[in-house]
Amino acid sequence: MSDVSPVLMVVRVAVAAPLDNLFDYRVPHALAGRPLAPGMRVCVPFGAAIRWGVVVELAPINAPDDGVLRDVLDLPDSEPALGVDDLRLGRWLSQYYHAPLGEVLSIMLPAALRAGGVLGESRPKGWRLTDTAPVEIPRAARQSAVLAALRAAGGCLTDEQLRGQGQILRSLASRAWITRCPLSPDDTQAPIPEDCGVALNAGQQEAYQAIRSSLGGFAAWLLHGVTGSGKTEVYLSVAADVLLAGRQVLVLVPEIALTPQLVARFATRLGGGLVTFHSGMTDTARREAWLAARAGQARVVLGTRSAVFVPMPKLGLVVVDEEHDGSYKQQDGMRYHARDTAVVRASQVGVPVILGSATPSLESLSNVAGGRYQCQRLDQRAGRARLPRLELLDVRRRPMDDGLSAPLVERMREHLLAGGQVLLFLNRRGYAAALTCHACGAVEHCRQCSAPMTVHRARGRLVCHHCGAERGLPRSCASCGESDFHMSGQGTERLEQALQGLFPEFPLERIDRDTTRRKGSLEAKLERARAGSARILLGTQMLAKGHDFPGVTLAVVLDADRGLFSNDFRAPERLVQLIVQVAGRAGRAERPGEVLIQTHHPDHPLLQALLRGGFDACAAELMHERRQACLPPFSHLALLRAESRTAERGRALLRCCARRLSEAGHEVAAWGPAPAPLERRAGRFRDQLLLSARRREALHGALSDLLSVAREWPESKGVRWSVDVDPQDLG
Repeated sequence: MSDVSPVLMVVRVAVAAPLDNLFDYRVPHALAGRPLAPGMRVCVPFGAAIRWGVVVELAPINAPDDGVLRDVLDLPDSEPALGVDDLRLGRWLSQYYHAPLGEVLSIMLPAALRAGGVLGESRPKGWRLTDTAPVEIPRAARQSAVLAALRAAGGCLTDEQLRGQGQILRSLASRAWITRCPLSPDDTQAPIPEDCGVALNAGQQEAYQAIRSSLGGFAAWLLHGVTGSGKTEVYLSVAADVLLAGRQVLVLVPEIALTPQLVARFATRLGGGLVTFHSGMTDTARREAWLAARAGQARVVLGTRSAVFVPMPKLGLVVVDEEHDGSYKQQDGMRYHARDTAVVRASQVGVPVILGSATPSLESLSNVAGGRYQCQRLDQRAGRARLPRLELLDVRRRPMDDGLSAPLVERMREHLLAGGQVLLFLNRRGYAAALTCHACGAVEHCRQCSAPMTVHRARGRLVCHHCGAERGLPRSCASCGESDFHMSGQGTERLEQALQGLFPEFPLERIDRDTTRRKGSLEAKLERARAGSARILLGTQMLAKGHDFPGVTLAVVLDADRGLFSNDFRAPERLVQLIVQVAGRAGRAERPGEVLIQTHHPDHPLLQALLRGGFDACAAELMHERRQACLPPFSHLALLRAESRTAERGRALLRCCARRLSEAGHEVAAWGPAPAPLERRAGRFRDQLLLSARRREALHGALSDLLSVAREWPESKGVRWSVDVDPQDLG
């Protein structure tokens, strides 16, 4: 007669490892008295290491102890870190994006909790008004604005809500008008103002009433509003109703640059209880925000892509601002799309989701056409602002000075002398795109990537914008020894120098990744832009998205041609979206706005469609092309990427994948394998295999079949490979 094991429970654990399996462990007597439930973190032995994982399933056992199962080492929590809804979302992510469940659940936890950090009560630190604080401070508008924001939020705001205001906060604290302290849940739960002082126009009111009628159940709404039409006011009105019902609101934005201005608006309109969640925060701050949301203390979570995973037990509304933006797609690890994940999360818990954009993705427009989404349009700008006038500036056969044509310079001068601001968009930072030897034509390439290095002249460096490698500017050519170099192509650094020479009397603000590295610098630059103290605004995408610059009367797209002839089928769609978004910065106040688009191809059908019928005409043209070519949204794609130290190794694995799909008879077309557009990056050769299917089910069935065997093939050894479902970038 065999002995009966005294072990009471077996847990199935998802461990953060590139393996699809769940792993079984015993709960020994030493831990048997502790609470145990799915979603709890556990510390377990894993091979020769010790790892943290998440319990997915558990079951009592009463069988002979054969010593096969290993013991759980620690159960640190008294309650699950991830709730039932979070685990359900994690399972969907794992299945849809074909990612190991352990890695998915690890991503859903903040970094401070992935390796055993304390799961405790969140007590965020912040600032509180004192009794001696004045209502406003004469001749100190920014200090008065901070005091007003504190009052609107009930007297308290967290550090994250006041991010970028360090100098002002120190000044106010030195006068004893504010004090820094830990904040309790009551401090951050200020009442929602009953009268916000904002009256919705007819279009906003119609959209608000329609979305409001769907509260309490799932509905997907596309809020398609032209730039400056007041989409945020609709978000705020619906969110206020959700908060009054005791529920929580999740708001996603594509860029950290948009977070501070939206935080101020949401905090002022919705009272306290707002936390932010984005990569610019410290691990500790992200943990505190995550815990506050999980405990229901945070009524509003406003963040970038990863905020879609923040647990919110009383979730009542999801908002995805600028839903078309490519930043919502994760480009490494589990390649999820935050917008699509937000829609699925809202569906699973039964709440509405609002997808807002002036330039919706073709996928969202297709979902509207198919009846899966409902659409509300805002076709007029709020207030008395009018849409700007678009004009194509043909630069063929015109002399160009650092990328600026003479008619453009003259138009800029007219607007500046009339008191307006001018915004110039160039999506290329640095001084020059390449450094070329004038004697022999050799180009300074990155030694790790198959791409030229970008010249950053102010720093005296060559920088690879793909892998980040840097080296000093050469004194002579490595190929021929000559020292005569030509810097080709314009970047924002070079353009800044040219503009300062042309318009020395007008202050200029350059906003790109190079000029906003220091903490608080982005917020300070945006404030100067909004205040009008900077008359010329120059920048990359971070300047073009979602900002309200009331003084801008002229917006300029300097290089509109790059997206017209790309090998990526999504490039024309992104180009049109960018042009419309840049155009949307002009004429947002009472003064009319103009938009100039410099191009060598003024007769291109897409640009002509934009000129004649705006975004809607372009979307219709692009949708027709996609239908003819059977491209998304009329088909479904997955991209298999392989990286290896040698050119042939990754390609051999992808050839095996293509052969497997062909032999299995799946309804999937395989294109390739072929080198990626950037064939070599960070020392690795990159190849890809594109899969296409008319039915989503066929694509996922083929991927499941392929992945079940491919990891065991000898060709996969030494190859770093991944699956990208619904790829947004074919590079």
